[in-house]
Amino acid sequence: MSIVVIGSLNMDMVVRTKRAPEAGETLFGQDFALSPGGKGANQAVAAARLGAEVVMIGSVGQDGFGNELLEIMRGEGIDTEHLAQSANRGTGVASIVVDGEGENRIIVVPGANLELGVEDIQALETVIAGADIIVMQLETDLAMCAEAARIAGRHQIPVILNPAPARELSNEMLSHVTYLTPNETEAGVLSGVEVSSTESAEQAARILLQKGVQNVVITLGSKGALIVNETGSMHVPGFPVKAVDTVAAGDSFNGALAYQLTSGKTTAEAVRFANAVGALAVGRQGAIPSLPKLAEVEQFLKEAAEA
Repeated sequence: MSIVVIGSLNMDMVVRTKRAPEAGETLFGQDFALSPGGKGANQAVAAARLGAEVVMIGSVGQDGFGNELLEIMRGEGIDTEHLAQSANRGTGVASIVVDGEGENRIIVVPGANLELGVEDIQALETVIAGADIIVMQLETDLAMCAEAARIAGRHQIPVILNPAPARELSNEMLSHVTYLTPNETEAGVLSGVEVSSTESAEQAARILLQKGVQNVVITLGSKGALIVNETGSMHVPGFPVKAVDTVAAGDSFNGALAYQLTSGKTTAEAVRFANAVGALAVGRQGAIPSLPKLAEVEQFLKEAAEA
């Protein structure tokens, strides 16, 4: 089962503080760390640690951060043949503030992530056509993402699109998306519906189905996720855990979803498993360092069933 992840690789600069500063305010932080991340890298590692065969398509800079990210991807057993190193831009970075409740505020500077363009992805059509599933996010060039979705659609390859950070998307692009996985904020941006409950989440999802998406999976944080498609809707509960750091929670969910779907699981089964992976990730600090392995997830699910 081959999962092709097309997306971003960043170095996260993480500051922990009791609360986020107000405008014009200076606060003392509790600690600082450099942590490898980026939505694409996180999702690729999440799937690889669960046992999937993963190919990463993306771009980093010819700098220390880029070299480190390449080494990490290779160390996780991810195919990096199509991971370029740009001579024009530095590796992408993300500035992340994590407060005392584990909530995060993130500013991304894409850097080399934007070097991967339409022509580059067209040259990789055979790689996309050979995948069991494609996973994408929106920290890279939007036209490139749209072209990748078109290529996947032409070859009838399922596409998971995690529409983060939130951006407006064309109906044409959405028509090639098999599984759209927004959080509540992103679902609101894409649908025009303010999502504040399971009911409003379903309303937003119905609008997204009308735009051409086949399945909408709205992640609801600790409340789990809502699956909506033409056959109906289903709420899949989350797992109660104390959030230490929500960085990469959504990414771990998407990587796990791809792994389960390529393993032949139903959407409901895949989402429940992905909820468990997300729960484990938020209980740990960092992005890639927080991502669990398959044995940990299976043990977590076993304990949850016995509780």
